Order: sequence, then structure tokens, then C-alpha cells
Amino acid sequence: MQTEPLPFAAAPRRLVIATRESRLALWQAEHVQARLRALYPDCVVELNGMTTRGDQILDRALSKVGGKGLFVKELEQALADGSADLAVHSLKDVPMELPDGFALALVMQREDPRDAWVSTRAGHFRELPAGAVVGTSSLRREMQIRALRPDLRIVPLRGNLDTRLRKLDAGEYDGIVLAAAGLKRLGLEQRIRALLDTDELLPAVGQAALGIEIRAARADTLAALAPLRHVPSELAASAERALARRLGGSCSTPLGAHAQWQGSDATLVLRARLGLPDGSRMLRAEAAAEVRAAADADALGEQAAQALYAQGAEAVLAELAALAG
Repeated sequence: MQTEPLPFAAAPRRLVIATRESRLALWQAEHVQARLRALYPDCVVELNGMTTRGDQILDRALSKVGGKGLFVKELEQALADGSADLAVHSLKDVPMELPDGFALALVMQREDPRDAWVSTRAGHFRELPAGAVVGTSSLRREMQIRALRPDLRIVPLRGNLDTRLRKLDAGEYDGIVLAAAGLKRLGLEQRIRALLDTDELLPAVGQAALGIEIRAARADTLAALAPLRHVPSELAASAERALARRLGGSCSTPLGAHAQWQGSDATLVLRARLGLPDGSRMLRAEAAAEVRAAADADALGEQAAQALYAQGAEAVLAELAALAG
């Protein structure tokens, strides 16, 4: 793994970062901007902020209007027309298959991948009374919470992080579930009542990792970004994404996955859950392997997917497709 900046002759003179304009997305882009400025002091690093379709459509579930790819299409257009050199994404928002001509250049070091319970009324969703309202638009979260507490009401919750917190504070929900990483990155860690262990809720594929997308032909940009790569995070995320890809995972698939390094060796353990949104059926799988390269990570994801298929994943996926209409 390259850890030093490129020789001066190869250092970029100007880089433009495409980003969404939510507070969290800007934090992520500014984080990458600061890292690049530190690597290349003579390089001009600018942000190109934009509002995506995913940010504009807040009255419908993402699964009904085009999926999480709605958060990246405008950024990819900026890469295609040359108005940006790279795009910074929350990796969990990046589709498993990128359009032709684009590449996921790298994955940066991952933050805490767990979900967080945020509430003014209870220290944990297990403590809520029957019929209490929990806000989330994630089918993955809904599946796992309903499996543990089928007596709770799960109500859709869209919008950026500040909007979701504002709705909670207005009393629309008894509690909401958010990614811990976003709260921590914005200095809102004090809002967390409980960090939900992965034994309770497996996170989303790629949760808490930042991915950088570029045009596939931009070898110069790929080389300039290389020092930002965090290999352990990238391999773990690659295993999760390979699993989701094999299952045809999208935002309409209630799928939790978490790859974690075991001890000090190269063993990566991947756990997965797939089921129905109402929690009535949930398949579980775990696979482990020595992972030293991307091909190993892909093989581990395939192994976990096969374990889910052996338990009936094909029937579950067919039922999910029918539910999605």
C-alpha cells in the first residue's frame, strides 16, 4: 500500500471534488479535501457541491423511485463532463455495479460501522412500550428490529441527518436509528443513547466507509489518490459488496452485512442477514477466510452468499421482488 505522496513531477495541480450539499456529505468532502491538501500543498483542491435526486425526493421510499443510485448520478455526470475529477460518497450509497466508464478508486479508513439508537424517551428500543413509534426508512433496520420487537410501529423517516433529528425532537417518533458514523463525524455523538451491537443489528454493506469514485480512464487521478487508500477497510468493504452483488442487493433488499478482521492475522469474518421487512423470516450466515487481496475478499463474499442460498435465499428474494411490485 502506498503511503507517501507521489513525486512532485506527478503531483496534481488542481483537483475538483464532486459532493452532495448536505452537512454530512460536505464534511466528508472537506475531509478528503484536507487530506489531499496535506499531501499536495501546491495543488488547488476545490469542491463542486450539488443536490441529487435522492436529496430532492423525500416523500417516497428510495426503493420505489430508483434506489440509492439517485444519490450518485449527478456526481457521476460531473465526472463525465469534466467539471469534477473525483466524487466522494458514503460507500453504502454506491450501487454494487457502477456504470461503464466509472471506477471505485479506493475506500478510506472506516469509522464505527454500527447503528445508533437516538431517543429522548428510552435508552434502547428494547425498553420501549408496545406500540411505540420507531423511525427508519431502512428495510434492513426494520427487518432486524421487528424480529426483536414485533410489537413496535416502524414508520418511514427520510431526509438528511439534521432533518431526522428535528423530526425526532418534534415528537414524531419515540426513537430513531441512525448510522453512528454520521453522528460522530458531525460532532453529535452526545445524541447517541445506545450503540447497537452488530449482534443486534448488522450494519448496511459499506456503512461508515468513504468511497471515492473517478472516471475509469483517469489513471492520473487514481495515482494521486492512492495514499488515501486504507487496505483493511477496502478489503472488508469489498467482501460485503461482493456478497450484496451476488444476492442482487439494493435498497429494496433487507440485507445486513459486516466483515471484521479477526486478531492480528489476515482472517476476515463476514456475517450476513437477509430476510423479509416484517422480520417474520431472517436467514443468517457466517463465513471466514484468509484475505490478502481483492480476489480473496470477493471469494469470501461469494462464500457467505452461497451459505444464504443454501438456507433458502432464492425464495426470500423472490418474495421481496413480489412485495416491491
